[in-house]
Amino acid sequence: MTTLPPPSIKEYPDDSDEKKIYNFIDSLEEYLPLMNDRARLSFALLNFIQGKGDPPNITVRNNKLTIEKITQSELIKIIEERLKQISDK
Repeated sequence: MTTLPPPSIKEYPDDSDEKKIYNFIDSLEEYLPLMNDRARLSFALLNFIQGKGDPPNITVRNNKLTIEKITQSELIKIIEERLKQISDK
């Protein structure tokens, strides 16, 4: 019996929307301590940027995230400001 190596992981370029969104949401670890919450939120926001998902205020509310040290409305405001910067570039 042989063991195959794991599949390679495709890295996105640093200037891609995917990389920017995932890195930004990962930087909010202080407010979103659960890695799964950050990954789920990043995916939903990427869909929003691509025109397929809900805006951040609905996404944050519906995902039932574990939020610490900040209110939900403040988190939404931070996310909306940063997404505006990402999508404008």
